[in-house]
Amino acid sequence: MAATVLAHCWRGLFQSSGNGAVSTIKSKIFEGVRQKSTVQYISRPDHPKLAYQRVKGKSPGVVFLPGYGSNMSGEKAEALGEFCRSLGHAYLRFDYSGHGASEGVFSEGTIGTWKKDVLFMLDELAEGPQILVGSSMGGWLMLLAAIARPEKTKALVGISTAADHFVTAFKTLPIEVRKECEDKGVWTIPTKSNEEGMYTVSMDFLHEAENHCILQSPIPITCPIRLIHGLKDEDVPWHISMQVAERVLSPDVDVILRRHGQHRMAEKDDIKLIVYTIDDLIDKLTTMV
Repeated sequence: MAATVLAHCWRGLFQSSGNGAVSTIKSKIFEGVRQKSTVQYISRPDHPKLAYQRVKGKSPGVVFLPGYGSNMSGEKAEALGEFCRSLGHAYLRFDYSGHGASEGVFSEGTIGTWKKDVLFMLDELAEGPQILVGSSMGGWLMLLAAIARPEKTKALVGISTAADHFVTAFKTLPIEVRKECEDKGVWTIPTKSNEEGMYTVSMDFLHEAENHCILQSPIPITCPIRLIHGLKDEDVPWHISMQVAERVLSPDVDVILRRHGQHRMAEKDDIKLIVYTIDDLIDKLTTMV
């Protein structure tokens, strides 16, 4: 049974870091002093080119997986880049096909498509053991990748993890609303996480996503897992992180609940917590070696 820790706040984040790196770099990360990485592209036969940024360094490396419709240029991704660069650890971030600077058509993407993107990048560009950090839908893809590549995945950090969320949220709608969506072929989801104030998801997308649901049975992941979620998340309920913690086989699982945290988890204190959590895992993995 996974050990679950609930915390409504995390005080003194930068006062007890094992290697001291967090304290050293916090001014760089949180006061806007950032080094720009060059966007590169990797080609795949018969598939869209994927845009990525990479910092080479020591193991374990960190791989950031953004959310649905998001990209590798957000606050969390940038902060993790500065953190890894300052620590000397490898860091990889990229845009899924149809997202950000990558090629492809967003509306043609599926959970399966983006899972393949993640596995391709892990196989081709991530050297050695990795800590996967997934935000929202990226948290779902993070879990799928950990199942598919256990030898490469040494720890996971989920942020507002949206495992199975599109599918389970749709099934909770009244039957008449679901029928209307089926007739139209799309489901419009209100959100505060983008400028449009909504996501439009096709029924084909939802039906394909059902093939990747993982919360109905034990999840065969045994590495350390940290799940951070905001209690004020209006897009993805925090109890999904609790469900993930209950389903994974890992004996080392912490769930951290932010009392005022919202879905994007991009406030200064949210990012401090994420960076501290990764720093702590690097310490743990280094000590284990």
